[in-house]
Order: sequence, then C-alpha cells, then structure tokens
Amino acid sequence: MREANHPPRRAARELLRFLTPRTLRGRLSLVALTTAALLMAVLTLAFNAVAQQRLQHQADDELRTRAAAVATTVDTTGTAVHVVESSHDNLLDSNVWIYAGRHLLEAPPGTASPLTHVADRLAARGDRLCVTTSSHKPFRLCALPVAGGRAEATVITALDLSPYRSSADTLLLGSLALDAVMLASTYALTRLAVGRALRPVGAMTDQAAQWSAVASAERFGSKGHPAELTRLGTSLDSLLDRIRTLLRHEQQLTGELSHELRTPLSRIIAELDWWQGRPRTADQTRASHRVITDAAVSMRTICDTLLDDARDGATATPGTAEPLIALRQLAELSCPPAHLTITVDGSCPAVGVAPALLERIVSPLLANACRYARTRVTVHVDGTSDGVRIDVTDDGPGVPPPFVPHLFEPGRRADTADGHTGAGLGLPLARRLARSADGDLRFDHRHTAGARFVVSLPAG
Repeated sequence: MREANHPPRRAARELLRFLTPRTLRGRLSLVALTTAALLMAVLTLAFNAVAQQRLQHQADDELRTRAAAVATTVDTTGTAVHVVESSHDNLLDSNVWIYAGRHLLEAPPGTASPLTHVADRLAARGDRLCVTTSSHKPFRLCALPVAGGRAEATVITALDLSPYRSSADTLLLGSLALDAVMLASTYALTRLAVGRALRPVGAMTDQAAQWSAVASAERFGSKGHPAELTRLGTSLDSLLDRIRTLLRHEQQLTGELSHELRTPLSRIIAELDWWQGRPRTADQTRASHRVITDAAVSMRTICDTLLDDARDGATATPGTAEPLIALRQLAELSCPPAHLTITVDGSCPAVGVAPALLERIVSPLLANACRYARTRVTVHVDGTSDGVRIDVTDDGPGVPPPFVPHLFEPGRRADTADGHTGAGLGLPLARRLARSADGDLRFDHRHTAGARFVVSLPAG
C-alpha cells in the first residue's frame, strides 16, 4: 500500500536498479568514477574561484595604478581643484573621471551615462573602493581620493572586464575538458585494473567447474595470488576437502550398508526359498521364522548403528586430541582402576583427530578388553615417525584362530553364547572411523597371551 501511494519513488528505485551495473567490475568502476567526479568538481570550483579572484585583483591593481597616475595631474593645493594638462592626456583620460567634491570636472568623451552615474555615486561616497557594473558590458570602477591640499578631489577609473571574463571562461572550459579526460581515463583504468585483479577469480571459477570434489585432488593453492585471493583459495580448499571427506564418507557408508545387509538378507532369502521348496513341519517352520526374525533384527540393528553413527557426525572431522586425557576418561567408564594400566613411551604427540572421534575409535577396543580380561588390561601410547600408535592388550582368552579372518566383519561374533549383548559392529565401526581419519585398526596376530589391537592415527 505504501509503495502504491508513491509511484514516482518506485519508478526512481526501478531506474536506479536498472542503471546499477550487474558485474563487480562495473560496480567498482562506477564507485571510482563517482568518487573522482566529486573530487574533480570540488577542485574545479575551487580552482575557478581562485582564478576569478586573481583576475579581479589584477583588474583592481591596474585601475589603481591608472588612478594614481591621473592623480599626479590633479592640483589640490589651492582653494579650487585644477587639472594639469600633460603630453599623454589622451591615455590618462581613457575611462577616467575627475571630481572636485561631487562636481564632475572631467569625463571620458562619449562615455555611456550608466558608467557616469556609477562614477557619481562613488565620488559622493568619497572612499577608496571599487565596484562592478554590468549594464551592457561588465566594467570595474575604482575610486581614489586625492589628498594633500585644501580642496577635495576624487579620481575614478573604469576598466572593461570582458577580456578577464573571457579568460575566466576559457579557464573554466579548459578545466571541464581536463575533468572529462581525467574521468574517462579513471573509468577505463579502473575497469582494466579491476578486470586484471579479478582474472584469477575467473580462473578459479573455471577450475572449480571442471574439478570433481571426489575424483580430483586438484586445489586452488596460494602460489601467485594476492593476499586476499590467497585467503579465499585457502578457504575454498578447506571447503573442498571437507566436501570430499563428506562425500567419501557417504559413499563408504552406502557401500558398508549394502555389504553388511547382504548377509542377513541372504539368510532371509535362503530360508524363504527353502521353506517354499519343500514341505516343512511346524517345528521347522518355527525355526525358519526365528532365523528370519533374527536376520531382520540384525539388519535393523546394523542400519540403526550405522545411521546413528553417521548422524552424529563420526567422521574425520578437523581437530586434535590428547590421547592420555581421552584414555583416562574412557578408563573411568570401562574398567576398574586396578585392572587397567596406561603407559606412554616418551613424549606422546597429540592425535590429529577430534576428541569425540578418538573416543569412538578406542571405546570398543577398551570395552572388549575390559570385558574379556582376566586380571589386567594394558594401554600403551607411542609416537611413531608418521603419527601415534595406541596398543590395547588384555590377558583374556584371545580371539579363536578360525574367527580371526571374520573379526572385522559387521554382525559377526566369535561366541554368541558368551552372555554379552551386542550386534558385532563395534570393531568394524572402529576400523572404519580410524581409516576415515587416515589411520587404521588391526589385530596383532603375533600376540598370543590374550588379544592385542593396534590403532594407528595421524599426529596433530
């Protein structure tokens, strides 16, 4: 309603939007042009004002010089004013009025009456001052009282200002022409400079359109770019790395879901084919139902666990963690203090993963070790040449040799009747998270007195 009541305002806004350049180069060029135009307008006005003032001073100086020369021919020593004739009276009498008090003694021949009226007013005032008149031509008149005697006399001289006005107009036109040239040069140079400055941005845009965040490892880098574009390139590289990590995680999650769901789904299909292929007794039917139910529950557990893990953001997120702090916090929740020993070999560097991610990787290992250990669980932290190594060792029964190849398969457990609940996803998830952080999780086959798992992670 308010816009409808002001159509001129809306039309002006639309016109301004239409005239605003669409490109960044055009907008920056317009800003530079507007700034230069305002600056040059101020400088032009100031320059021409000073020039006109200077020309007026020159005209006044010439008038006063002529008046002083004429005053030398005026005799005021007596009771009356006398004008002494000289050999150059024709030059001195040009636009010169001589007054005795208010009485006009001499006037230029053929002088227009408006100038004489102005001269009469100046003589009546009797002061040393100048005025400008522009009846048909611009004239400048200056009055010079003649002192030194008993009689009062005033010499008034006039000067045609047309040549001075012409010089001022010429200066004004010249300054305007120079302003136009400077503005055109400013606009052209600004567009050229901004275009050259934005050329790397266009190249970066073309590169980004050609790259694939997953398949390509190309990055913008910072070599050869200005400081602002270096920061932009660094930010974009970091963003591309995160996008690539997220997409890789989504692909890995999809692959793991399809792989981990294939086994229980195959069991369901096999049971259904077997049940349909031959007659079944009631007991066999109930057994098939139990198998199908267990497989379906396993599928749901696998989906919930993986999706919850993905939803919580358990990926290779940026950050660092102190391994000793994280291990001590986990130990308080997993093992009695008398059963757990944490050792460090030398000075342990920080781990190049977020603390939450480190806890998710180590927590299943520590929980299993504390669950199956007889008397002792040992966690050893050691810095290596390419990162940090964490060994989790227990003195329990160890992993049965036939089950070792299936240790990191989702949904597999060595002994389902050991009295512990679980879907067999702790170790597979821990390995997946370690590998997503450019690390790894493996089982130490050479350790025989119990079980030992080794986590390798990058240093922070």
